[in-house]
Amino acid sequence: MIRRAMALAILFFVVAGLVAVAKSFSGDEAATQPAADGSQPTSVSTNSSPAPVSSAVDPAASSTTAEQTTTTAGPKESFVPSKDRQAQLLIVGDSDAGTFGPYLQRLLKKTGLVNSTLDYKVSSGLARLDFFDWPNKLATDLAETRPDLVVITFGGNDAQGLTDANKKVLAPVPTGEGDETWREIYGSRVGAVMDMAMADNTTVIWVGIPNHIDAAVTKRMKVQDDVVRAEAAKRPNLRFVDTWALFSGGNGNYADFVIDPRDGEGKPVRAKDGFHLNETGAEILALKVYEQVAADLQARGATLPGATDAATAVTG
Repeated sequence: MIRRAMALAILFFVVAGLVAVAKSFSGDEAATQPAADGSQPTSVSTNSSPAPVSSAVDPAASSTTAEQTTTTAGPKESFVPSKDRQAQLLIVGDSDAGTFGPYLQRLLKKTGLVNSTLDYKVSSGLARLDFFDWPNKLATDLAETRPDLVVITFGGNDAQGLTDANKKVLAPVPTGEGDETWREIYGSRVGAVMDMAMADNTTVIWVGIPNHIDAAVTKRMKVQDDVVRAEAAKRPNLRFVDTWALFSGGNGNYADFVIDPRDGEGKPVRAKDGFHLNETGAEILALKVYEQVAADLQARGATLPGATDAATAVTG
């Protein structure tokens, strides 16, 4: 009997040990996904909460969730933005949002009429839902901030193969020739995000991408840019900022230098990678976005300074 009891005790501790080991190998910490451009992801989002991961292939499922969440508090009341009742602005997107977003916030803060939130993720976009699920994250941001205006920019990382949240490849890298499947899937994602953000009469300002110094990369990016423009055209109330044209030369090709509207001087506007904007370029883009925000606020009855006047107020 004693031997049998000892054997049972030993068996109990062995099983308990195996269970503990199994738990240690099945922790809750998610594996880090590779960034869209092949680099390791760098999180510089002003929102420190991890993005929820959607199991849905079609981001329209996230869109439905967002509409249900944002409308539970009732439709937003129409009002004239003032210092006592500021308009709520949400800025979201990839690293491009992180370049022009801070200066845009400074411009708008000077007016006293806008309270802004900036949330961006480096190397993210709408192509790789397995890396970062922006439709789901945007739904959360909209529910938390209930913005009157939303500024969105995606695309610098999206001229690549499309995957779902489970890493399944849905369409190969676009080439600029054909790409029907890529255009259809990416268009549905862009359209779903636009509709999600525009729900409840929210003004959406979509900031396009610039071209690239490499002609081959630009050819792929143009597929993405064309799809976004087509989706924007279907939604007359959506405001589109043509970044491609803003940072192109007279011949429509890549430009390193453009005129700074603040002083009328030609200045370098690109980063060393031949795509992203440097600080000056980001500020010039922010001025363009500011004009769209100002126009919307003025339509609501508010009075704002012009873009260059606002820039003077920030730097002066």
